Amino acid sequence: MKDRQRSVLVVCARRIGDVLLTTPLIRTIRRSWPDTRIDVLVPAGTEGILQGNPDIGEVLLMPGRDRGARLRFYLRLFRRYDIALAATASDRARFLARWAGRRCLGLWSKTDPARGRRLIPGTWVDFNETGEHAIESPLRLAKALGLTPWREVVPPGRKLFPAIPGLRQTYAVLHPCPKFAYKAWPRERWIGLGRALALDGMQVVLTGGPTDDDKQFCAGLAAEIPGALDLCGSQGFDALARMISMARIFVGPDTVMTHVAAATGVPTIALFGPSNPVRWGPWPARLRQTDSPWSFRGSRHFGNVWLLQGEASCVPCLLEGCDRHVASRSRCLDELPLSRVTAAIAQALALASLRQ
Repeated sequence: MKDRQRSVLVVCARRIGDVLLTTPLIRTIRRSWPDTRIDVLVPAGTEGILQGNPDIGEVLLMPGRDRGARLRFYLRLFRRYDIALAATASDRARFLARWAGRRCLGLWSKTDPARGRRLIPGTWVDFNETGEHAIESPLRLAKALGLTPWREVVPPGRKLFPAIPGLRQTYAVLHPCPKFAYKAWPRERWIGLGRALALDGMQVVLTGGPTDDDKQFCAGLAAEIPGALDLCGSQGFDALARMISMARIFVGPDTVMTHVAAATGVPTIALFGPSNPVRWGPWPARLRQTDSPWSFRGSRHFGNVWLLQGEASCVPCLLEGCDRHVASRSRCLDELPLSRVTAAIAQALALASLRQ
């Protein structure tokens, strides 16, 4: 397809991490069709992860339950775009893309009912839910358009470094709060890690979401770590990303902020348990290869990212913790020792000093 498209809509109808991992698709479109308007349609509450993204024209939010507002939204959206792309494999994303675009392409999982292809006409692209990285699935849509994929996760950002009271010049960022308990590392390990970093001369900066649970958890850690700065819930994604990019090291679990950190280029330690690293391992900055850099089993270092996986024989089980629900614990993470994390940090810092 030639550069004749006036407007493209990218629809992502899932969680905030999925929204972030559609940015390589958006960047591919921008680099291939530089004069095209690119808008993005996402669920309310996820738009912050796109703050400051230079590739995007407008971020649209999916309507709430108010029937009048929904009707007005759909009327404004109808056939508004030359191309609409359903970048997540969901009926909602596919319907919205079909409604909004004069031409529609979208992802279709092999596990989705085949009858849906008939109910929602369009061009549907199959993808591999377990065997390819999560950024690769939306990029299949770029290939279907004849575009050469550009594999770069674009973090939220601002040009100026945010003024954060109490932040010292040399610091490490710890993000101890995943969305679900089964991705969490134990509290006492975070305290031990924070104290070790403080002894090494680094200020520990704690980040987390705006929920009361996250704030309480980070406040408790800050009280146990000398000189720690608790920023949990106090900064926007753009300010956080810029602050993280200037840190000496970032440590976090399988969560969106770990993907953001990896994308900024900061040395990143990712703590993985039940999740599939081939699909969900943080994509290293400036990595252009087509295959996932991560193995299904085993820890590995690639680029600016060190992925540490639990060592239990069941890892990764791809389930929601040992008790099979999001609030349960995962033994593989509970047994991940502090010594492995500090060893990876030492390696990362040594390598970063050699590159300076």
